[in-house]
Amino acid sequence: MKKMFAIAAAAAIVAGPVIAQEYPSKTIEVITHAGNGGGTDVTTRMMMIRARRELGTDMVVVNKGGGGGASAMDYYLTQEPDGHSILTFTIGHSATVALGKTDMTLDDVRPIARGTDDPQILMTRCGVYDSAEAFVAAQKDEPLTYGTTHLGGIDDVSAFMFARRGELATPRIVPFEGGGELATQLVAEAVDVAVLNLAEAGSQIEAGDICPIVVLAPERMSGLPDVSTAQELGIDANFSTVRGFVVHRDTPDDVAAKIEEALLNAMRHTVYQGFLTSVGLDASSVAGSDVWGNQLTSMQSDMDAALRELGFIE
Repeated sequence: MKKMFAIAAAAAIVAGPVIAQEYPSKTIEVITHAGNGGGTDVTTRMMMIRARRELGTDMVVVNKGGGGGASAMDYYLTQEPDGHSILTFTIGHSATVALGKTDMTLDDVRPIARGTDDPQILMTRCGVYDSAEAFVAAQKDEPLTYGTTHLGGIDDVSAFMFARRGELATPRIVPFEGGGELATQLVAEAVDVAVLNLAEAGSQIEAGDICPIVVLAPERMSGLPDVSTAQELGIDANFSTVRGFVVHRDTPDDVAAKIEEALLNAMRHTVYQGFLTSVGLDASSVAGSDVWGNQLTSMQSDMDAALRELGFIE
């Protein structure tokens, strides 16, 4: 009898931690680099609306701003690989990794799901150019002033590579703190062109002050069916503000799979789909770990090459 009790007690000791560690067992932190109200912050919070229901636990945003995402990435490396912390990863993070400003590399994380694939758009004041072709022709000999957000990131890379691959005059770059300020300064004629996403200039576009003129994507956007792509103009410049989610590379496979299923279900729900529609995107933005993982790899490679070609990396 004593032996049976001993076996039962031992079994309880072994089983106890397993039951206690069933995932998720506590609040999940979603770590971002973006301030409140920015595109990355909004994307993250919209995903969380349904994901917390799918996972059956609360989720909170933890903001670690600074260094173009370096602070968020370095902080994330200190977290346990148990699935209770998720990192929002963007094209900006790829630039920061390429520039060596963070200890993180792509080998440190595993892809979970993509939330947005938001093409960069070149915008001008309405009425300045009759067509995308006229816009391109205007830069053959004389440079235009491009407004971007910050330097050494997706915006100025987009501007430089569009000009370089289109054999245009090298643009003059003027950085601003955010998309909202940039849109305002474009209307105020402080710059000739702004590199923006659709959501960042929505009100000015509706008012007829700003006009999207070239989308840096292989195909036209559903929200801008009349706007030409760089590809259509014969310019191989495809750049997107991509936002998705990753976890530690050492996260258990079953936990990673559960997170992926939950996030995909959440982002395929009408709530998140409505958000995508509101910013001019569609259901194709949402993708699983296979598609997202391939894009992460190619995105990092493209960013490395572009920053090296532009002299940001020796």
